[in-house]
Amino acid sequence: MARKPLGKHRQREIRTVGLMIELYEKHHPEIDSKDKYNRLFDYAINRLERCYFGEEKPACKHCPIHCYQPARREEIKAIMRWSGPRMLLHHPILAIRHLIDDHRPVPDYPASKTGPR
Repeated sequence: MARKPLGKHRQREIRTVGLMIELYEKHHPEIDSKDKYNRLFDYAINRLERCYFGEEKPACKHCPIHCYQPARREEIKAIMRWSGPRMLLHHPILAIRHLIDDHRPVPDYPASKTGPR
């Protein structure tokens, strides 16, 4: 079954996360880190593609559904904490859009996906 193409919002989020990871990796060189960061980026893409809220998704830190594994969540939080302020220098428009998106309202989460019985 083919997936629906991602909308502009999630495409921008994927680009932003990719640039944040790239910036972090560039300034934190480690042996064999390329593969580690590529796996984390692939994981982030997968989570964004499968987001329950779709294009209406809130910022992950405000989301009622924590779809990241705890270890991966800590990794991405550390990267975003370090990269976020630096994104204003390297990619100011994306950084500002990310900050604006951070204040989007959190959509209601239905009690069940199947609906009333």
